[in-house]
Amino acid sequence: MTYVVTQDCIKCKYTDCVAVCAVDCFYEGDEMLVINPDECIDCGVCEPECPANAIIPDTDSKFTQRLFDINKKWSNVWDVIVDQKDPLPDADLLNPAKGYNKDKTDLLDDYD
Repeated sequence: MTYVVTQDCIKCKYTDCVAVCAVDCFYEGDEMLVINPDECIDCGVCEPECPANAIIPDTDSKFTQRLFDINKKWSNVWDVIVDQKDPLPDADLLNPAKGYNKDKTDLLDDYD
């Protein structure tokens, strides 16, 4: 089992999850984070920390191979992030957990 970051992180990039990760398996892009599935120890402490509910286990019904592949691909390109930072300026406005109601799935096209 592993965890992945979903499209709901895009344009938000909260880093609360990074602060609790015991193995530093988060990687930072300009608009989102990803998890390296080979480094994740499946502890799950990051999942409830995400204000956008953008972290899911591979057993979740929302999990897709596409999400796994994007997380794996970009975790091998981007730099690891180990310290919590401020989210993107419009994070709260674009956060599905705070009322943003547009589907962000199409935003994944930039990461395939």
